[in-house]
Amino acid sequence: MADVKRYTPRDFSKVRGLNGISDKQLEEHLKLYEGYVKRTNALTEKLQAICADGKASGADPVFAELTRRLGFEYSGMVNHEYYFDNMAPGAQAEPPSGGKLRKALEASFGKYETWLADFRAIATMPGIGWAMTFQDPTTGWLSNHWINLHQDNVPVGFKPVLVMDGWEHAYMRDYLATERAKYVDAFFKNVSWEAVEKRIA
Repeated sequence: MADVKRYTPRDFSKVRGLNGISDKQLEEHLKLYEGYVKRTNALTEKLQAICADGKASGADPVFAELTRRLGFEYSGMVNHEYYFDNMAPGAQAEPPSGGKLRKALEASFGKYETWLADFRAIATMPGIGWAMTFQDPTTGWLSNHWINLHQDNVPVGFKPVLVMDGWEHAYMRDYLATERAKYVDAFFKNVSWEAVEKRIA
């Protein structure tokens, strides 16, 4: 039997010391991320064992539910890695003029401020999920999206460029459940535009 793929939680200690998002908040959030990694590994192991035994069947409700659950846990793991990767203490207020990211935002939205207003509007909509900017691999255009849960509404084949966790667990040590807009303000004080720009094709 092939070796089971296993993921190791990544070290995101670099996100400590953010502006408006406390270290206590981050510690709790990183524990939650590690839980996604652990469950992704456990589900992968179970599903691989079912396949190796020749028992994979879409008619089997256990196999079907484990497979669906893997999409949730796997996406939860990966989304959090994008999220923590695109934040850093001491970040610039906005992407530098003339840079690849700024040019892509302006080409897609006309101007940076239009993109920002659109992203903020999406990020403060009621519900649980993620606000993300994606790049269309065919056209290079950028677009903002609300992602339900972790895996629903992701445009197929599009690449995440900027990722913001909009679930309450991302901010409720620091802000009330009704204060997501304040959290969004804090998030934008900590966006590592350099990291985001590296994701642009």
